[in-house]
Amino acid sequence: MGRGKFKGKPTGHRHFSTPEELRAGTSARPRTFKKEEAEVKEEEESEEEVEEEPEKRKGTQGLIEIDNPNLAKQKNLRATDVDMGRTTELSRREREEIEKQKAHERYMKLQEQGKTEQARKDLERLALIRQQRAEAAKKREEEKAAREQKKTEARK
Repeated sequence: MGRGKFKGKPTGHRHFSTPEELRAGTSARPRTFKKEEAEVKEEEESEEEVEEEPEKRKGTQGLIEIDNPNLAKQKNLRATDVDMGRTTELSRREREEIEKQKAHERYMKLQEQGKTEQARKDLERLALIRQQRAEAAKKREEEKAAREQKKTEARK
């Protein structure tokens, strides 16, 4: 009989055991996984019973004692064991970042007080601009007064 456009996988069809087959133990499903698990557990138990022998080291490993911090198990510290009074040392980058921030803050304080070279230049420019604006305003007032005077003379 034709199956149409889509064919199933060549691995075969799924077979589901019925509850009766499961109870009877006549399921077609292989039970190798559980058997393998049981064998592995038995092997582990038998290994535990055998006395532990010191590890045999290859080559020069038995002659040289190695202190590799990555191989050593890290000790877990309890909260009560930690010394809170001790300050942690900052890394070079962190120290430089803090110094940079403090220097910037000092510079900004001096800038506000007008003690830096840049602040002096800014204040000089500001004074010059104020003076120019004052002169321009004075000149406008004089021109306005002159126009008013001409209008009054022209009316007479």
